[in-house]
Amino acid sequence: MRRRHFLALGAATLITPKLALAARPVRELAFHNLHTAESVRVPYWVDGHYDADALAEIARVLRDHRNDESHPINRGLLDLLHQLTGKLERTSHIQVISGYRSPASNAKLRRQGRGVAKRSLHMQGKAIDLRFERVPLKHVHQAALGLRSGGVGYYAKSGFVHLDVGRVRRWGG
Repeated sequence: MRRRHFLALGAATLITPKLALAARPVRELAFHNLHTAESVRVPYWVDGHYDADALAEIARVLRDHRNDESHPINRGLLDLLHQLTGKLERTSHIQVISGYRSPASNAKLRRQGRGVAKRSLHMQGKAIDLRFERVPLKHVHQAALGLRSGGVGYYAKSGFVHLDVGRVRRWGG
């Protein structure tokens, strides 16, 4: 391939990102943890493989803010979040209210009467409580329900939607 053709191809890739994705499939997610003020935007899946460094970075940002315990975030949950951002046509950060929750934190919240499940999927890195800036919560809820995958909880008064990769079910709203 001649240099000019190669450079032109590179420029075309920058101009037409859909072509770039077709040539090199990438799944990217962006998170902003509202408790720690930390943010991350990473391609977590590239060329048919999950990126270990990106998964570790996501787990760090989604850690339990109460005690800094971290846990791997379920890949199925990440893919579900990727589908949700696509359905909402959002590239902005997912605002995280709760990602991973340690068993100790979960037990403490239960004792405080916060309506936390005894066997919460947050403790396995399989659940997230979230919202998006400038997206009505009811739209996030409807989009999540439309995915027909896992649990979807609607907490309008608290201002978040719960999403998990457990059995299909819904509550709230």
